[in-house]
Amino acid sequence: MVVLNKIYTRTGDDGTTALGSGERRPKYDLRVSAYGTVDETNATIGVVRLHLATAPALDAMLNAIQNDLFDLGADLAVPQRDGKAERLRVLASQVDRLERDIDALNAPLADLTSFVLPGGKPAAAHLHVARTVCRRAERIMVELAAQPSEPVSDAAIQYMNRLSDFLFVASRSVNDNGTGDVLWVPGKNR
Repeated sequence: MVVLNKIYTRTGDDGTTALGSGERRPKYDLRVSAYGTVDETNATIGVVRLHLATAPALDAMLNAIQNDLFDLGADLAVPQRDGKAERLRVLASQVDRLERDIDALNAPLADLTSFVLPGGKPAAAHLHVARTVCRRAERIMVELAAQPSEPVSDAAIQYMNRLSDFLFVASRSVNDNGTGDVLWVPGKNR
C-alpha cells in the first residue's frame, strides 16, 4: 500500500531523486527518464479517456493499461539486482492481455491502404499523441537496457512495444473502425 501524506520532501532540491530501492540518482539519469516518460504516457492516456463516453469497452481497456503503466514505472524504479527481494514487475500475462485486446479491436477495422495521419476524432488524435510518447518511452527503456548494470525486463520492453501497437489500433477503432482515418497521400503537395 502506498501512503502519500506529504507531497514535498525537499530531498530533490539538489537535482537528485530516489529510486524505489532508495538509491539516489540525478534527475536526468536514463532510468529516471524511462519511468518519467512511462508516466507521461499514462498522463496522455488520461486525456484520451476524457473523450470516450461512447466507448466504454475501450475506456475499460485503457483503465487497465493505466494501472499497468504504474506497475511498469515501479518495475523501472527498482532495478532488478541479484540477491535482492523481488519487487513489482511487469509480467508476460500483461503483454498477453494487450495482444488479446489488440486482436479484438483490430478484427472489425477497415484494411489499411496507406499510412494513417494523426487525426480524425479527438480521441483518435489524442491516442496518436499517446502512441508517440509511448514509443519515446520504449526507446529510452531500450537504451537503458543496453547500459551495463542497468537491467530492464524483457516483459517491460515488450509491454511498451505492444502498447504503441494497441494505441494505434485503438485510434483506428475510434475513427469509426478505420473508415474515418485520415490517410497519408504521398507527394500530395508537390
